[in-house]
Formats: sequence, structure tokens, C-alpha cells
Amino acid sequence: METLEIVLAEHPCLKGLHPKYLKTILHCASDTKFEAEQMVFQEGDPANSFFLIRQGRVGLEVYVPNKGIITIETVGPGELLGWSWLIPPYKCHFNARAYEPTKAIILDGGYLREKCLDDHELGYELYSCFIDLIIERLHSTCMQFIDCYRA
Repeated sequence: METLEIVLAEHPCLKGLHPKYLKTILHCASDTKFEAEQMVFQEGDPANSFFLIRQGRVGLEVYVPNKGIITIETVGPGELLGWSWLIPPYKCHFNARAYEPTKAIILDGGYLREKCLDDHELGYELYSCFIDLIIERLHSTCMQFIDCYRA
């Protein structure tokens, strides 16, 4: 049987993480699911958690004046959703909507922020994991806005 600990240890971002850090992360992790079209979070919401997508797809969306809602990126199995829990003021920067039934692991970002303050090595490991994600999302956002305003 696949346990939460095994799923976390095998996640691409967390693979190779020291077992003591995996145990810390395991303390704030739980399974969750979203129905198709269900909002996972909305722009401006407090960002106190993030998700490891196990099954399904979630779209990151933003409202563009005179254009409506556009999808910045689609996140699927094996990917992370949510980085705003890392950066003050800890508010969501996009909307996230499940495009199909989705299973995920939700992690408590507030708890992990505290643990990162206590253990800077853990903080370094988590920030290292998320920095590529942040850069990728910012790049996707720029590309979508270029496409949106070019037309």
C-alpha cells in the first residue's frame, strides 16, 4: 500500500531530501481532492498551503481587463501548486481551478515557514525546490501576457 510518506519521498521535488526533513514535511501533509471546476484558491486569498498534484489537472488563471480569464499554466501529476506561502505577504497571486477531478497532497505552509526559521538547512532545501517553480510561473505569465496583448 502506498503511504503518504512514500508518496512524499518519491515526489520529484522532494526526492533525495534528508529523511529528517521528510518527517517534518509529513507532519503537515494530508490527502485532499477537488472536483472538476472547483476553485483550489483565488487571487488575494491567504497563502498558507501548497499542493503536490497526484492525479488530475489544475489551471492557474488570472483575470486580464478586456480579455477575461486566461490560463497561465496547467499543473498536473508530479508537479507543485502554490509558492506564495514562501513570500510575504503570503497572498495567492493567481486563481487555481481544478479542470478535472484532482487528487493532491496539501501541505501546511505556515507550519513549514516556522520550521524553516528554526532550521535554515530545511529552508534552503525547500527554497531550492521552489525557486525553479517561481521562475517558471513568472516566465509563463510573461508569455501569456505577450500573447494576450499582441492580438
